[in-house]
Amino acid sequence: MKIGYRTIKTAVGTPIAVSIAQLLGLTNFVSAGILTILCIQSSRKRSFVTAWDRFLACAIASIYSFIFFELFGHNPIALGMMLIAFIPTTVFLHITSGIATSSVIILNLYSASSNPTSFLMQQFLLIIIGIGTALLLNLYMPSLDKILEDKQKELEDKFQEILFQISRYIRNNEEVWDGKEIIESEEMLNKANNLVERDIENHFIRNKHPYRDYFRMRYRQLEHLKAMLPLASQLERADALSERIADYFERLSKNVYPENTAIIFLNELKELRASFNLEKLPTTREAFEVRSNLFQLLHEVEDYLKIKQKYKKTDIKLVKRYERKRQESQE
Repeated sequence: MKIGYRTIKTAVGTPIAVSIAQLLGLTNFVSAGILTILCIQSSRKRSFVTAWDRFLACAIASIYSFIFFELFGHNPIALGMMLIAFIPTTVFLHITSGIATSSVIILNLYSASSNPTSFLMQQFLLIIIGIGTALLLNLYMPSLDKILEDKQKELEDKFQEILFQISRYIRNNEEVWDGKEIIESEEMLNKANNLVERDIENHFIRNKHPYRDYFRMRYRQLEHLKAMLPLASQLERADALSERIADYFERLSKNVYPENTAIIFLNELKELRASFNLEKLPTTREAFEVRSNLFQLLHEVEDYLKIKQKYKKTDIKLVKRYERKRQESQE
Protein backbone atom coordinates (compact mmCIF):
# COMPACT_ATOMS: atom_id res chain seq x y z
CA MET A 1 0.00 0.00 0.00
CA LYS A 2 1.38 3.37 -1.07
CA ILE A 3 1.60 6.16 1.51
CA GLY A 4 0.66 9.55 0.04
CA TYR A 5 2.33 12.91 0.66
CA ARG A 6 -0.71 14.15 2.54
CA THR A 7 -0.35 11.28 5.02
CA ILE A 8 3.35 11.97 5.44
CA LYS A 9 2.71 15.69 6.01
CA THR A 10 0.08 14.86 8.62
CA ALA A 11 2.45 12.45 10.37
CA VAL A 12 5.23 15.05 10.39
CA GLY A 13 3.20 18.17 11.10
CA THR A 14 1.05 16.88 13.97
CA PRO A 15 3.90 16.10 16.41
CA ILE A 16 5.68 19.33 15.42
CA ALA A 17 2.61 21.43 16.23
CA VAL A 18 2.01 19.58 19.51
CA SER A 19 5.67 19.94 20.49
CA ILE A 20 5.69 23.70 19.84
CA ALA A 21 2.49 24.20 21.82
CA GLN A 22 3.82 22.04 24.66
CA LEU A 23 7.14 23.90 24.78
CA LEU A 24 5.24 27.19 25.07
CA GLY A 25 3.34 25.72 28.01
CA LEU A 26 -0.07 26.11 26.41
CA THR A 27 -3.12 24.44 27.89
CA ASN A 28 -4.78 21.90 25.58
CA PHE A 29 -1.57 21.69 23.58
CA VAL A 30 -2.83 18.58 21.74
CA SER A 31 -5.38 20.82 20.05
CA ALA A 32 -2.55 22.28 17.93
CA GLY A 33 -2.01 18.81 16.47
CA ILE A 34 -5.73 18.38 15.76
CA LEU A 35 -5.80 21.74 13.98
CA THR A 36 -2.82 20.69 11.85
CA ILE A 37 -4.53 17.42 10.88
CA LEU A 38 -7.66 19.31 9.82
CA CYS A 39 -5.71 21.87 7.79
CA ILE A 40 -3.47 19.64 5.64
CA GLN A 41 -4.62 20.09 2.03
CA SER A 42 -3.87 18.55 -1.36
CA SER A 43 -2.74 21.77 -3.09
CA ARG A 44 -0.96 25.05 -2.28
CA LYS A 45 -3.77 27.30 -3.47
CA ARG A 46 -6.40 25.39 -1.53
CA SER A 47 -4.24 25.40 1.61
CA PHE A 48 -3.87 29.21 1.53
CA VAL A 49 -7.58 29.78 0.96
CA THR A 50 -8.70 27.32 3.63
CA ALA A 51 -6.03 28.53 6.07
CA TRP A 52 -7.50 32.04 5.99
CA ASP A 53 -11.07 30.71 6.24
CA ARG A 54 -10.18 28.51 9.20
CA PHE A 55 -8.20 31.18 10.99
CA LEU A 56 -11.05 33.67 10.65
CA ALA A 57 -13.62 31.08 11.72
CA CYS A 58 -11.52 30.12 14.76
CA ALA A 59 -11.08 33.77 15.73
CA ILE A 60 -14.83 34.39 15.50
CA ALA A 61 -15.54 31.18 17.41
CA SER A 62 -13.19 32.25 20.20
CA ILE A 63 -14.87 35.63 20.57
CA TYR A 64 -18.39 34.16 20.43
CA SER A 65 -17.48 31.45 22.94
CA PHE A 66 -15.92 33.93 25.33
CA ILE A 67 -19.01 36.16 25.22
CA PHE A 68 -21.67 33.44 25.46
CA PHE A 69 -19.91 31.39 28.15
CA GLU A 70 -19.21 34.47 30.24
CA LEU A 71 -22.83 35.64 29.98
CA PHE A 72 -24.69 32.32 30.26
CA GLY A 73 -22.14 30.04 31.90
CA HIS A 74 -20.47 26.82 30.77
CA ASN A 75 -23.50 24.64 30.07
CA PRO A 76 -25.04 22.87 27.04
CA ILE A 77 -27.67 25.57 26.57
CA ALA A 78 -25.02 28.28 26.28
CA LEU A 79 -23.08 26.04 23.87
CA GLY A 80 -26.17 25.58 21.69
CA MET A 81 -26.95 29.29 21.71
CA MET A 82 -23.37 30.07 20.71
CA LEU A 83 -23.52 27.64 17.77
CA ILE A 84 -26.84 29.12 16.63
CA ALA A 85 -25.10 32.47 16.34
CA PHE A 86 -21.73 31.18 15.09
CA ILE A 87 -22.72 28.85 12.23
CA PRO A 88 -24.92 31.40 10.37
CA THR A 89 -22.04 33.88 10.70
CA THR A 90 -19.67 31.47 8.90
CA VAL A 91 -22.28 30.90 6.20
CA PHE A 92 -22.71 34.65 5.72
CA LEU A 93 -18.92 35.14 5.49
CA HIS A 94 -18.48 32.05 3.23
CA ILE A 95 -16.06 30.39 5.64
CA THR A 96 -18.03 27.23 6.46
CA SER A 97 -14.90 25.15 5.83
CA GLY A 98 -13.66 26.49 9.18
CA ILE A 99 -16.55 25.10 11.25
CA ALA A 100 -14.86 21.76 11.96
CA THR A 101 -11.59 23.46 12.87
CA SER A 102 -13.36 25.97 15.09
CA SER A 103 -15.06 23.20 17.03
CA VAL A 104 -11.68 22.36 18.58
CA ILE A 105 -11.35 25.87 20.05
CA ILE A 106 -15.03 26.03 21.02
CA LEU A 107 -14.83 22.80 23.03
CA ASN A 108 -11.57 23.91 24.66
CA LEU A 109 -13.26 27.08 25.89
CA TYR A 110 -16.37 25.17 26.93
CA SER A 111 -14.45 22.58 28.94
CA ALA A 112 -12.65 25.26 30.97
CA SER A 113 -14.33 26.37 34.19
CA SER A 114 -13.70 29.99 33.25
CA ASN A 115 -12.29 31.92 30.31
CA PRO A 116 -9.83 34.57 31.50
CA THR A 117 -8.12 36.70 28.87
CA SER A 118 -4.88 34.70 29.22
CA PHE A 119 -6.67 31.45 28.37
CA LEU A 120 -8.29 33.09 25.35
CA MET A 121 -4.87 34.24 24.17
CA GLN A 122 -3.62 30.68 24.49
CA GLN A 123 -6.36 29.55 22.13
CA PHE A 124 -5.22 32.12 19.59
CA LEU A 125 -1.68 30.77 19.88
CA LEU A 126 -2.98 27.24 19.33
CA ILE A 127 -4.77 28.43 16.20
CA ILE A 128 -1.60 30.09 14.86
CA ILE A 129 0.59 27.06 15.64
CA GLY A 130 -1.82 24.46 14.25
CA ILE A 131 -2.85 26.26 11.08
CA GLY A 132 0.62 27.77 10.55
CA THR A 133 2.34 24.37 10.73
CA ALA A 134 -0.06 22.91 8.19
CA LEU A 135 0.40 25.94 5.93
CA LEU A 136 4.19 25.64 5.96
CA LEU A 137 4.03 21.93 5.17
CA ASN A 138 1.58 22.59 2.35
CA LEU A 139 4.12 24.87 0.68
CA TYR A 140 5.83 21.70 -0.53
CA MET A 141 3.88 19.88 -3.19
CA PRO A 142 5.43 17.09 -5.26
CA SER A 143 5.56 17.54 -9.03
CA LEU A 144 2.85 15.70 -10.92
CA ASP A 145 4.61 15.89 -14.29
CA LYS A 146 5.89 12.29 -14.17
CA ILE A 147 2.47 10.96 -13.14
CA LEU A 148 0.77 12.92 -15.92
CA GLU A 149 3.35 11.73 -18.42
CA ASP A 150 2.63 8.12 -17.42
CA LYS A 151 -1.12 8.76 -17.74
CA GLN A 152 -0.52 10.17 -21.20
CA LYS A 153 1.39 7.06 -22.30
CA GLU A 154 -1.22 4.70 -20.84
CA LEU A 155 -4.02 6.60 -22.56
CA GLU A 156 -2.25 6.49 -25.91
CA ASP A 157 -1.81 2.73 -25.52
CA LYS A 158 -5.58 2.45 -24.98
CA PHE A 159 -6.28 4.53 -28.09
CA GLN A 160 -3.91 2.38 -30.12
CA GLU A 161 -5.74 -0.76 -29.03
CA ILE A 162 -9.16 0.71 -29.83
CA LEU A 163 -8.09 1.72 -33.34
CA PHE A 164 -6.44 -1.63 -33.93
CA GLN A 165 -9.56 -3.51 -32.85
CA ILE A 166 -11.64 -1.41 -35.25
CA SER A 167 -9.28 -2.32 -38.10
CA ARG A 168 -9.43 -5.97 -37.06
CA TYR A 169 -13.21 -6.03 -37.10
CA ILE A 170 -13.44 -4.30 -40.48
CA ARG A 171 -11.06 -6.87 -41.92
CA ASN A 172 -12.23 -10.08 -40.23
CA ASN A 173 -15.68 -9.33 -38.74
CA GLU A 174 -14.47 -10.83 -35.45
CA GLU A 175 -16.35 -9.98 -32.25
CA VAL A 176 -13.70 -11.05 -29.75
CA TRP A 177 -13.01 -7.64 -28.24
CA ASP A 178 -14.86 -6.68 -25.05
CA GLY A 179 -14.29 -2.92 -25.47
CA LYS A 180 -12.86 -2.47 -21.98
CA GLU A 181 -10.32 0.07 -23.28
CA ILE A 182 -13.17 2.54 -23.89
CA ILE A 183 -14.28 2.46 -20.25
CA GLU A 184 -10.69 2.47 -19.00
CA SER A 185 -9.90 5.49 -21.19
CA GLU A 186 -12.83 7.44 -19.75
CA GLU A 187 -11.77 6.63 -16.19
CA MET A 188 -8.17 7.53 -16.98
CA LEU A 189 -9.18 10.87 -18.49
CA ASN A 190 -11.26 11.77 -15.42
CA LYS A 191 -8.36 10.99 -13.10
CA ALA A 192 -5.87 12.84 -15.32
CA ASN A 193 -8.06 15.95 -15.44
CA ASN A 194 -8.33 15.94 -11.64
CA LEU A 195 -4.54 15.71 -11.39
CA VAL A 196 -4.12 18.59 -13.85
CA GLU A 197 -6.46 20.82 -11.84
CA ARG A 198 -4.59 19.98 -8.65
CA ASP A 199 -1.25 20.74 -10.31
CA ILE A 200 -2.58 24.12 -11.47
CA GLU A 201 -3.58 24.91 -7.88
CA ASN A 202 0.00 24.16 -6.82
CA HIS A 203 1.31 26.98 -9.01
CA PHE A 204 -0.10 30.39 -8.15
CA ILE A 205 1.07 32.12 -11.34
CA ARG A 206 0.14 29.28 -13.70
CA ASN A 207 -3.27 29.62 -15.34
CA LYS A 208 -2.53 27.33 -18.27
CA HIS A 209 -1.24 23.79 -18.16
CA PRO A 210 0.27 21.81 -21.07
CA TYR A 211 -1.53 18.63 -20.07
CA ARG A 212 -4.93 20.30 -19.64
CA ASP A 213 -5.30 20.95 -23.39
CA TYR A 214 -3.86 17.53 -24.18
CA PHE A 215 -6.34 15.55 -22.09
CA ARG A 216 -9.23 17.72 -23.26
CA MET A 217 -8.19 16.96 -26.82
CA ARG A 218 -8.09 13.22 -26.08
CA TYR A 219 -11.49 13.38 -24.40
CA ARG A 220 -13.02 14.89 -27.54
CA GLN A 221 -11.28 12.28 -29.67
CA LEU A 222 -12.60 9.51 -27.46
CA GLU A 223 -16.16 10.62 -28.26
CA HIS A 224 -15.43 10.03 -31.95
CA LEU A 225 -13.84 6.66 -31.24
CA LYS A 226 -17.01 5.66 -29.42
CA ALA A 227 -19.06 6.77 -32.43
CA MET A 228 -16.89 4.60 -34.73
CA LEU A 229 -17.60 1.37 -32.88
CA PRO A 230 -21.27 0.87 -33.85
CA LEU A 231 -20.45 1.81 -37.44
CA ALA A 232 -17.69 -0.79 -37.62
CA SER A 233 -19.87 -3.41 -35.93
CA GLN A 234 -22.51 -3.07 -38.67
CA LEU A 235 -20.09 -4.03 -41.44
CA GLU A 236 -21.24 -7.57 -42.18
CA ARG A 237 -19.17 -8.09 -45.27
CA ALA A 238 -15.70 -7.05 -46.40
CA ASP A 239 -14.65 -5.94 -49.87
CA ALA A 240 -11.54 -4.40 -51.41
CA LEU A 241 -12.49 -0.91 -50.22
CA SER A 242 -13.14 -1.97 -46.64
CA GLU A 243 -9.81 -3.82 -46.69
CA ARG A 244 -8.05 -0.56 -47.56
CA ILE A 245 -9.88 1.19 -44.73
CA ALA A 246 -8.86 -1.59 -42.34
CA ASP A 247 -5.22 -1.06 -43.37
CA TYR A 248 -5.70 2.67 -42.81
CA PHE A 249 -6.99 2.12 -39.26
CA GLU A 250 -4.14 -0.24 -38.51
CA ARG A 251 -1.56 2.35 -39.58
CA LEU A 252 -3.40 4.98 -37.59
CA SER A 253 -3.27 2.77 -34.50
CA LYS A 254 0.51 2.63 -34.71
CA ASN A 255 0.82 6.41 -34.79
CA VAL A 256 -0.90 7.58 -31.62
CA TYR A 257 1.52 9.82 -29.75
CA PRO A 258 1.75 13.40 -28.42
CA GLU A 259 3.29 14.79 -31.62
CA ASN A 260 0.98 15.94 -34.41
CA THR A 261 1.12 13.97 -37.66
CA ALA A 262 -2.60 14.24 -38.37
CA ILE A 263 -1.93 15.85 -41.76
CA ILE A 264 -0.51 12.53 -43.01
CA PHE A 265 -3.69 10.62 -42.30
CA LEU A 266 -5.93 13.45 -43.47
CA ASN A 267 -4.15 13.28 -46.85
CA GLU A 268 -4.55 9.51 -46.93
CA LEU A 269 -8.19 10.02 -46.08
CA LYS A 270 -8.60 12.14 -49.20
CA GLU A 271 -7.18 9.26 -51.23
CA LEU A 272 -9.65 6.85 -49.66
CA ARG A 273 -12.56 9.14 -50.41
CA ALA A 274 -11.35 9.43 -53.99
CA SER A 275 -11.56 5.65 -54.14
CA PHE A 276 -15.24 5.91 -53.28
CA ASN A 277 -15.84 7.96 -56.42
CA LEU A 278 -14.10 5.38 -58.59
CA GLU A 279 -16.07 2.44 -57.21
CA LYS A 280 -19.29 1.32 -58.86
CA LEU A 281 -22.49 2.17 -57.06
CA PRO A 282 -23.84 -0.62 -54.84
CA THR A 283 -26.52 -2.75 -56.47
CA THR A 284 -28.00 -4.33 -53.33
CA ARG A 285 -29.37 -2.89 -50.14
CA GLU A 286 -26.78 -4.78 -48.08
CA ALA A 287 -23.89 -3.43 -50.16
CA PHE A 288 -25.33 0.07 -49.97
CA GLU A 289 -25.52 -0.08 -46.15
CA VAL A 290 -21.92 -1.28 -45.96
CA ARG A 291 -20.78 1.55 -48.24
CA SER A 292 -22.78 4.09 -46.21
CA ASN A 293 -21.27 2.89 -42.90
CA LEU A 294 -17.77 3.02 -44.37
CA PHE A 295 -18.36 6.56 -45.56
CA GLN A 296 -19.66 7.62 -42.13
CA LEU A 297 -16.70 5.89 -40.51
CA LEU A 298 -14.31 7.99 -42.57
CA HIS A 299 -16.23 11.10 -41.56
CA GLU A 300 -15.71 10.25 -37.88
CA VAL A 301 -12.00 9.61 -38.50
CA GLU A 302 -11.68 12.99 -40.19
CA ASP A 303 -13.22 14.75 -37.18
CA TYR A 304 -10.96 12.71 -34.89
CA LEU A 305 -7.86 13.87 -36.78
CA LYS A 306 -8.93 17.50 -37.09
CA ILE A 307 -9.22 17.72 -33.31
CA LYS A 308 -5.53 16.78 -33.04
CA GLN A 309 -4.63 19.22 -35.81
CA LYS A 310 -6.27 22.11 -33.90
CA TYR A 311 -4.55 21.12 -30.69
CA LYS A 312 -0.97 21.37 -31.91
CA LYS A 313 1.09 22.48 -34.91
CA THR A 314 2.14 19.82 -37.36
CA ASP A 315 5.50 18.18 -36.56
CA ILE A 316 7.13 18.53 -39.97
CA LYS A 317 10.10 16.29 -39.20
CA LEU A 318 7.90 13.38 -38.17
CA VAL A 319 5.67 13.86 -41.18
CA LYS A 320 8.65 13.73 -43.55
CA ARG A 321 10.06 10.69 -41.76
CA TYR A 322 6.72 8.87 -42.00
CA GLU A 323 6.29 9.67 -45.67
CA ARG A 324 9.85 8.55 -46.42
CA LYS A 325 9.28 5.22 -44.70
CA ARG A 326 5.99 4.75 -46.48
CA GLN A 327 7.61 5.36 -49.86
CA GLU A 328 10.40 2.90 -49.04
CA SER A 329 7.91 0.22 -48.05
CA GLN A 330 5.97 0.72 -51.30
CA GLU A 331 9.15 0.37 -53.34
